[in-house]
Amino acid sequence: MSQAGVTEFLADARKDQELKQKLKAATDTQDWVQIAQDSGYNFTAEELQTKLNSLPEEEVAEIVNPGVAPRQHIEPQ
Repeated sequence: MSQAGVTEFLADARKDQELKQKLKAATDTQDWVQIAQDSGYNFTAEELQTKLNSLPEEEVAEIVNPGVAPRQHIEPQ
């Protein structure tokens, strides 16, 4: 599914509180990929990391830690 799938997944994660809670509990991008696959999305950890790297840190924090300073466990490289 590639980058389009990652984009769709992240957009859905912004709206879906249950999905957002699962992502908050994840410890790394591989966990995010597993959560995405369990939810019907298909992309690799590398594709996810590429997309995360292209987003502002605040935008990713909005998904993982809404209202909290930058995320601690998922970091763009």
